[in-house]
Amino acid sequence: MIREIVHDPMFLAMKSEPATADDLGTAADLLDTLTANKDTCVGMAANMIGVLKRIIVFDNDGEYMTMFNPEIIKCGKPYNTSEGCLSLIGEPRPVKRFGSIKVRWQNEKFETRIKTFTGHPAQIIQHEIDHCAGVLI
Repeated sequence: MIREIVHDPMFLAMKSEPATADDLGTAADLLDTLTANKDTCVGMAANMIGVLKRIIVFDNDGEYMTMFNPEIIKCGKPYNTSEGCLSLIGEPRPVKRFGSIKVRWQNEKFETRIKTFTGHPAQIIQHEIDHCAGVLI
């Protein structure tokens, strides 16, 4: 189900709780909402649809991917860039990101996975993990 996008910075600044198998419906709604906004958005975190759970969905080089309880366990070289956000009104804002990241997360079966991401997918993941931590750009 496509959900309304949250724009309240006070809500978005709240930290998300760990996701469980009970949150599979939220993940499906999050993916539906991302797909509906694909022209202006490449990734979303559950708090963007009003759910404080550590779930992200994103465009991984043309294929959508869902992560439950993602965490960055290793970072590569930092760089400066700018990003916009579907939840935040205004122009893109400057941020520091890492060119490569190693991420540990759980898939839809809550099996732990670890993978290194680079380039644009790495940047998107960092932005969405920041959302889970209540960090706004």
